[in-house]
Amino acid sequence: MRDAAFWRESVLRMAKTRGPKKSLCPSEIARKAVPEDWRAYMEAVRAAARELADAGAIEFLQSGQPVDPQTARGAIRLRIREAGNLAD
Repeated sequence: MRDAAFWRESVLRMAKTRGPKKSLCPSEIARKAVPEDWRAYMEAVRAAARELADAGAIEFLQSGQPVDPQTARGAIRLRIREAGNLAD
C-alpha cells in the first residue's frame, strides 16, 4: 500500500532529479509509481505535494508562475525550490 510518506518521497525525489530550472506534472509521479491505475492516485500525489510546498521544499506553478498550493485549481506543475528561495 502506498501511504502519504511514499508519495512525499516520490514527489521530492522526482522534483530533485528535475532540478530547480525544470518542473514536472503530478501525473508523471503517479504514472511512474502505478502505471496501470495512476489516475486513482492523483489526489494522493497532490496532497503530498501540498505538504512539501507548505514545508518550503517545492513550489506549485501555473503558467510558469508560483501559485498558492492550497487554492490552486486545474493543471499545475511542481518544481524543487532553489536554495535562495526557501524563505519566501
